[in-house]
Amino acid sequence: MAGKKAVGKAKKTIKINKSLTGKKNRKARKESYSIYIFKVLKQVHPDVGISAKAMSIMNNFVNDVFDRLIGESLTLAHYNKRHTITSREIQTASRLLLPGELGKHGVSEGTKAVTKYIQTSTV
Repeated sequence: MAGKKAVGKAKKTIKINKSLTGKKNRKARKESYSIYIFKVLKQVHPDVGISAKAMSIMNNFVNDVFDRLIGESLTLAHYNKRHTITSREIQTASRLLLPGELGKHGVSEGTKAVTKYIQTSTV
């Protein structure tokens, strides 16, 4: 004989979209790099715009590069039997992932940004 199936419905809870004050809850914010991509675009080409689809592609590109950097940094930390990712792992990962001159520029710009951050945060 086959096993018995449970017959019955699970109770559904309905979320009310209003808080105790009577105001509607805010929609959850979606994190994006679009503000920063737009600022860089205006620095490089002030007279050029960007479509929403192109901005979405650029946002996905930035997320993909960050994911690859994190993955490679984790692998390097694992190879060296470390539990902490340091700037050294990030630099090495960027050299491995970004080809040739692009890797060198990435490392130098990253070093410059970290130095600038340290100088402004200690003052």
